[in-house]
Amino acid sequence: MYKLAAFGLKFYFCGLVLLMVNGKKVVVVLPAYNASLTLEKTYKELPLDIVDDVVLVDDASGDNTIEVGRQLGIKHLIRHEKNKGYGGNQKSCYNKALEIGADIVIMVHPDYQYTPKLVPAMASIIGQDLYPVVLGSRILGKGALKGGMPIYKYIANRLLTFFQNTLINQKLSEYHTGYRAFSREVLENINYEVNSDDFIFDNQMIAQIFYKGYEIGEITCPTKYFDEASSINLKRSSIYGLGVIKVSLVYFFNKLGILKSRIFHA
Repeated sequence: MYKLAAFGLKFYFCGLVLLMVNGKKVVVVLPAYNASLTLEKTYKELPLDIVDDVVLVDDASGDNTIEVGRQLGIKHLIRHEKNKGYGGNQKSCYNKALEIGADIVIMVHPDYQYTPKLVPAMASIIGQDLYPVVLGSRILGKGALKGGMPIYKYIANRLLTFFQNTLINQKLSEYHTGYRAFSREVLENINYEVNSDDFIFDNQMIAQIFYKGYEIGEITCPTKYFDEASSINLKRSSIYGLGVIKVSLVYFFNKLGILKSRIFHA
């Protein structure tokens, strides 16, 4: 009797979540690079009762990431024979998601730095037409430092976010999270293909989204820093930081009509 009650409760919950996404197709994309040690843990935490499809893009990893994906039964597997970079990986992810009919696309890093348990919440926000884009913020609350974010990265995050909010005239808690959800409309109406193939791709996407007049919602996201989690070093972080400043300035001058950048006008 208790088992039947539990089954009924689970069935009710699943039906409620499906109602919250309004029958829209939810696709999770996993941009992977040397993620064989964490991919299974990430995948098994995905709420597959509401996720319709999963896309794994392996960016020429040196390990057996693609084999692990195949063993897990991931249907859509793409392997880059040459490393295209973090941005190049995402382009393949979004192109495939749109190709297979996604209405809501959620990027989850397969290094398990971000918990997949927030997928239902992010999907429902877009499914209910509250926001067309949702970011999982490490800065809302105390998730970043509690999860082990290096103090220099935390300080840089806060300074860069303040700079960008000022120039872009927004109030995001952070621009640098890798946990993101998009409506199909947004992905079809920004030209992410012209963006960098490197880490600055993420920042360019946010600038493009705001430039098109879309709003972005945020939810609090715990995060974890550990040996297997991907993270860029100080040199790459510095290059990224300079890129962020450039993206903000380009956005600002495009809004003033002084510049006409291809990331906003292509």
